[in-house]
Amino acid sequence: MAEGVLQLVCECKHDPWGKQGESSLAGRLWSHMPDAGKLDASETYSEMWMGTYPSVPSRIRPTGKLLSEHLKDNPELVGQSVCDRYGPDIPFLPKVLSFVKALPLQLHPDKGLAERLHAKDPEKFGDVNHKPEIAIALSRFELFVGFKPLNQIAELMRLKPLEHLVPAHKNFDDGALRQLCETLLSLPPDAVSETIKILQDISLSEFGDSGNVPSLLDRLSKQYSTFDNGNLVAALLMNYMVLEPGEGVCVPADGLHAWLSGDIIECMARSDNVLNTGFCPRADRDDVKLFAQALTFKPHGPEESLLQRKKSPIGLKGRSDEYAPPFSEFNILVVALSPTEAEKHQVLGTPSILIVTQGSGKMNVGDGTVHDIGEGTVYFAAKDAELEFSTKTGLTLYRAYATF
Repeated sequence: MAEGVLQLVCECKHDPWGKQGESSLAGRLWSHMPDAGKLDASETYSEMWMGTYPSVPSRIRPTGKLLSEHLKDNPELVGQSVCDRYGPDIPFLPKVLSFVKALPLQLHPDKGLAERLHAKDPEKFGDVNHKPEIAIALSRFELFVGFKPLNQIAELMRLKPLEHLVPAHKNFDDGALRQLCETLLSLPPDAVSETIKILQDISLSEFGDSGNVPSLLDRLSKQYSTFDNGNLVAALLMNYMVLEPGEGVCVPADGLHAWLSGDIIECMARSDNVLNTGFCPRADRDDVKLFAQALTFKPHGPEESLLQRKKSPIGLKGRSDEYAPPFSEFNILVVALSPTEAEKHQVLGTPSILIVTQGSGKMNVGDGTVHDIGEGTVYFAAKDAELEFSTKTGLTLYRAYATF
């Protein structure tokens, strides 16, 4: 049988919203990769991808062979259950993201829409799979996710500069919200800018529970100009949240979201389909009607987005927690060890990918092999891998694994 625990060499993207140089955790972790070189203080390091997705694939150290090719040649490493459902591949895509300004206002098509979009435009929509995702804060994490409660939006839309935008519904329900979202995304640039200016001149007391709207509009406008429709949708309609390290959120397929600042572990179903309609150049935006039709209205309120961290029985020494989203592709384990502590995991029975985000230590594989692990080291582990972790100085790692 082929070797089942393999160190990976990963790549880092350089999107304009990424953090620069040493300020980027994604960049710092990536810089520990072989031949990565010194970080450039003027370069952005936005996303380090781990796994088999073809646009930013991982390779095996030291051979340089694509992990995806290795799994095709050795399907027993992922197991029959994964092969039957997904083929000899990894059904999730983990990343480390570092960003200092808002990512595009976006959603990811569900399976039905993904199949239709792929059939119509396979070059733009390369996947037929949905893309629900989770994000776990590694530093202070600001984000917009989902919609505010309907009554809070309805109250806000009674402000004089906004009342003419509300559709003529008897009740302000999800149907009215869909139309309002489409209206805001369709406003001409000058109307967007004028609306923002008027809102910023209104007394804070008139905003009620949404008193942060003017400051958010000011901040977003400075990042993407006062003409970006995403400013209005995010600040008026969406939940603004701040998470501390270790806290997580879950975004369903077709869930509206935009990350704002921070460093995170992100993991999603294996897809790169996305619909963008704000915080990006107009030429890069997708059809507003398609975007509005695809929207889901779960969650309504910030607390519904939170993903709880719970103690995991997979950790035989009690030092593993788990994030388990309500969909079937993956869970994420987090192991946080103090000096001289150790943890051992049950055999998972499915493939996994792990990354060390802090500290250093050793990883003992069931066959007796011992790996030195430290910040930025990434490993693939086959379904039958037996892993035990130990440290003299402290160690934190995240391990995403396939679920059914």
